[in-house]
Amino acid sequence: MALTKETTSAVVSKYGAKEGDTGNVKVQIALLTERTKQLTAHVKTFPKDAGAKRALLKVVGQRRKMLRYFERTDLEGYRAFIKELGLRK
Repeated sequence: MALTKETTSAVVSKYGAKEGDTGNVKVQIALLTERTKQLTAHVKTFPKDAGAKRALLKVVGQRRKMLRYFERTDLEGYRAFIKELGLRK
């Protein structure tokens, strides 16, 4: 259930400053968002899968921490990025 190489490379090329820039905050948040979408779809299909539910909660928590950091460091960039990803905030 991990992200495919194609998905990961597409996200990195879209949000990264250069190719292979996986440490960028925007890239990490975007990758966590893609993983959240996948896990949400899986949990809707298989509601009794407790491991997937736990993984979803962990990923959402990681993304929340990263978003808080991004908000603290670059407020205007944070607001634009939230709109671009379509996240509620």
